[in-house]
Amino acid sequence: MNFKRKLLIPQEIKEMYPISAEGAAAKQRNDEQITRIITGESDKLMLVIGPCSADREDAVMDYIGRLREVQEKVKDRIVIVPRIYTNKPRTTGAGYKGMLHQPDPLADSDMLKGLIAIRKLHMRAINETGFSCADEMLYPENHRFLSDLLSYVAVGARSVENQQHRLTASGLDLPVGMKNPTSGDLSVMMNSITAAQSSHTFIYRNWEVESKGNPLAHAILRGYVDSKGVNHPNYHYEDLIRLVELYANSKLANPAVIVDTNHSNSGKKYLEQIRIAKEIIHSARHNDDIHRLVKGLMIESYIEDGSQKSCDGVYGKSITDPCLGWEKTERLIYDIAEIW
Repeated sequence: MNFKRKLLIPQEIKEMYPISAEGAAAKQRNDEQITRIITGESDKLMLVIGPCSADREDAVMDYIGRLREVQEKVKDRIVIVPRIYTNKPRTTGAGYKGMLHQPDPLADSDMLKGLIAIRKLHMRAINETGFSCADEMLYPENHRFLSDLLSYVAVGARSVENQQHRLTASGLDLPVGMKNPTSGDLSVMMNSITAAQSSHTFIYRNWEVESKGNPLAHAILRGYVDSKGVNHPNYHYEDLIRLVELYANSKLANPAVIVDTNHSNSGKKYLEQIRIAKEIIHSARHNDDIHRLVKGLMIESYIEDGSQKSCDGVYGKSITDPCLGWEKTERLIYDIAEIW
């Protein structure tokens, strides 16, 4: 390894780019709404929705501004939590790793610029739209760069078995979704939730820390891939009943699931997200246990349909997984609000 330079610590970057008083108040309001959904005090549906990866600040802010207008129209039934995913797991290590690595997708990696860019983007979102957003905790030690700005954290399918992710999740005071692993083994996901809801002593950012356990840790179903590389969904009625049973046999607090409508659940056929989202809601309407368990949906959506290469330069079009375009997204949100 070539140790290029020592980076700023979270406290230093937070002091350079502090959250406003209005932003802090907005985050508190958002946190309360989302927590009430996870605990079952609110029957609203949470939509964790947005681009597969946040690739450019202008397009992401344009997209989130559109979500703000829609949120006001569906606020009686839906709580929108925009996805601003600033670091992306790569199965082989190749490809765009997110804004943290490359603030400019066409330039070389620059981690210092990346840390500043992701904080500025999340801060713009909360200051300009009132949305405190969701991000994936790909690197647990980086969470504190954004800890005062996020209202939702996801632990990905490749990370959910990792000890540091589980222990860090146990020390957060916001909802953390633990995805089922790529193999589809739900016991791994349930074990990760158990670990995240428990207290631990461990090393974090060169400190000995003690966590109290996070009762808001919960499941995310995202489908899986078998030993032959074939995608299999796990959003159907029978899958949700199975998760109801797993929770019933556990001692976990606040049984909850967010269902990811893309990834292996759709086979990355992004248009299928529309049908999948509606099927999940119909399952919830048919069965009270499923209705109590399903707290929200995760949807990959951007301004333009589909995906592109980084060099194509189409504004608002994903450079990672394909996403629903804005017109379809807006229609889907209104349809979900009507049938939830």
